[in-house]
Amino acid sequence: MEIDSDLLHRFEEELIPQDLSRSNIPAAILGYGEISSIFSIDGREDIVYKRMPVFQSVEEAEEYKKCYFEYCRLLRESGISVPEDDAVIVEVPGRPVVIYFVQQRFAGKRICHQLIHTLDLPEIEVMLTAILQALEKTWQFNRDRSPELEIAVDGQLSNWAWFEEDGQNVLYLLDTTTPFYRVQQVEQLEPELFLKSIPLFIRWLVRRLDLDDVINRYYNPTRNLTDIVANLYKEQRPDLIPFFIGFINDHLPESVERLDRKTIDDYYKEDRMTWTALSFLRRTDQFFTTKILRKRYEFILPGKVKR
Repeated sequence: MEIDSDLLHRFEEELIPQDLSRSNIPAAILGYGEISSIFSIDGREDIVYKRMPVFQSVEEAEEYKKCYFEYCRLLRESGISVPEDDAVIVEVPGRPVVIYFVQQRFAGKRICHQLIHTLDLPEIEVMLTAILQALEKTWQFNRDRSPELEIAVDGQLSNWAWFEEDGQNVLYLLDTTTPFYRVQQVEQLEPELFLKSIPLFIRWLVRRLDLDDVINRYYNPTRNLTDIVANLYKEQRPDLIPFFIGFINDHLPESVERLDRKTIDDYYKEDRMTWTALSFLRRTDQFFTTKILRKRYEFILPGKVKR
């Protein structure tokens, strides 16, 4: 993949996270992760840039970059398709070190959380089957390779692209920048990185919530599937929840615990409360940092998210 590193360095130097218009290089926000923001830059329609401004040193960023590429290799080895990609480390004096992950771009209308608003139920069945088959590949990988190696994915619908290629439907996992994998049962992702975007005054509280448990959910098939189905509330399609529960339960291996509506609803209520509170605190922190302290706030925050 051909990447203009000089462009990214100039973009980061000029970037005002709260006002993209102040950069001389045109950019548009496409989405958000927990500790990243997703851009198109300089009119490039074929690639997206995921900015992660959380590293204290180039060495720390290099280690994360190494984990990222190993994770993508393991995903491909398991049989999951991932976009063509690259990564560029950008260091601007006096700021955190940033990684720009660069990925092949897919049309927004082909991302699965958008497709549930346009496909009919039989087509959604086919799409959901593809996602379950992809997840089963990770579970099989872990059965075959554990405890030497284990991998996990955040399986929610917004992390998959599904489209026709050479006359066949294909599925790509888009969210690869959070490398969930274990070597000899040791998690390779540093949980503390997730705290970098959390206001300093509540990090102690988030630590008490057990970050390891948050990561562990992605290795547990039932908890991962619960997260996928509960997100239908956020995607404004709660009417699909009974169908998803029934379809998933009918297609799960016998060894995987079945889903139930009460667990889905309880999970969603807790998740909604947590992210609503966290979003408010992050916006408060941004305001205090930029307006009161007159300092730079590194993260680009989404507007109000309908949940």
